[in-house]
Amino acid sequence: MDLNDTPEQAQYRAHVREWLEQHVAEAPKITRDDISPEVIAARREWQGKLAEAGFVGITWPKEYGGQGLGPLEQVVFTQELSRAKLPGILDVIGIGMLGPTIIAHGTEEQKQRYLGPMLHGDEVWCQLFSEPAAGSDLAGIQSRAKLQDDGTWRVSGQKVWTTNAQFASFGLMMVRTDPDVPKHKGLTMFVAPMDADGVTVRPLRQISGEAHFNEVFFDDVALDEAAPVGAVGNGWGVGLTTLMYERVAIGLGSEGFGWRADRFAAALASDEGAAANPETRRRLGEVAADLLSLRFTGYRQLSLLQRGQIPGPEGALGKITTIKAAIEAADLLVDALGPDALADDEWGGMVSELPGLKSAGGTEEILRNMVGERVLGLPPEPRLDKGIPFSELRAKEKEVAAR
Repeated sequence: MDLNDTPEQAQYRAHVREWLEQHVAEAPKITRDDISPEVIAARREWQGKLAEAGFVGITWPKEYGGQGLGPLEQVVFTQELSRAKLPGILDVIGIGMLGPTIIAHGTEEQKQRYLGPMLHGDEVWCQLFSEPAAGSDLAGIQSRAKLQDDGTWRVSGQKVWTTNAQFASFGLMMVRTDPDVPKHKGLTMFVAPMDADGVTVRPLRQISGEAHFNEVFFDDVALDEAAPVGAVGNGWGVGLTTLMYERVAIGLGSEGFGWRADRFAAALASDEGAAANPETRRRLGEVAADLLSLRFTGYRQLSLLQRGQIPGPEGALGKITTIKAAIEAADLLVDALGPDALADDEWGGMVSELPGLKSAGGTEEILRNMVGERVLGLPPEPRLDKGIPFSELRAKEKEVAAR
């Protein structure tokens, strides 16, 4: 594996570095958790400037406002952004996951309408997947959409753990359109305007005190006939595209998120007692080894993407290891530096927020099952829901429980 830049990549890196150095004064000054309206407005503006320079949607096709470049160029830009200590784009979810889903499954009209404003940060997007009773078992969602005589749809239901819903213009929403077929086959993906009548967004307060997530209620919300993304009834296939991009983003993202062994080592080295403690050094070594393995596993995934291939289910291990290593690092820092570290915005924030990321992109248990079945060839767990219409599942579950 050649980890050096090609001449073309070196030229691209120099171009990125020069632009960032010239525009460093225009970047917003933000803290990790600041989602005030003023900061959101500043980050929209910054995303717009990055988009004008060609640094948003780097891998998107040129006809939809992207640069048509490969994933390695995206990595180069991310590395240079980190080097310059500048914030990235506001709409990571839209650009990284939902935009590519629309490119893959949307109509030409949807691509022309939504992708440009998304790129420039004019319209932020949110992902409306999880529900109170359907997170790990995403195909068990209860939100319903009913087709009307005039071809429009009416949607009712609830979504939860929705990032950016409080300032999003649109959401990509998975709902059930046919309860009389097995649960994976009766789903459809829709574009949902977040300012539509009947949409209510309520913040969810986290243990850290912030409210980065929301619950969203849909009360007989009207969607037009052009709202479905992909074929009606193929929402599961469309959703898998989104989840693939999400898992790859998280699995490749440990360094982009700032979860680096040298950063943790520097914090521990600031405390003489912690730096000299052999148990602290051993635990740091284990975290560093995991993060190093993630880096090279990420390179393997990038190689597949660069050749036009899609990473397989083994990519789920990257997501599992990323979050696990970051949690262990945060716990180590607090154990070694003492209780005052919990009051630190950086380390205390990691301790309080990281456990929730175990569920992002699929819980660890679900992802381990996926790897066991699809990569290792282990027998699948027994399931009651195969081949049974969704509308009959509850009766079947009660029947089994009564035996």
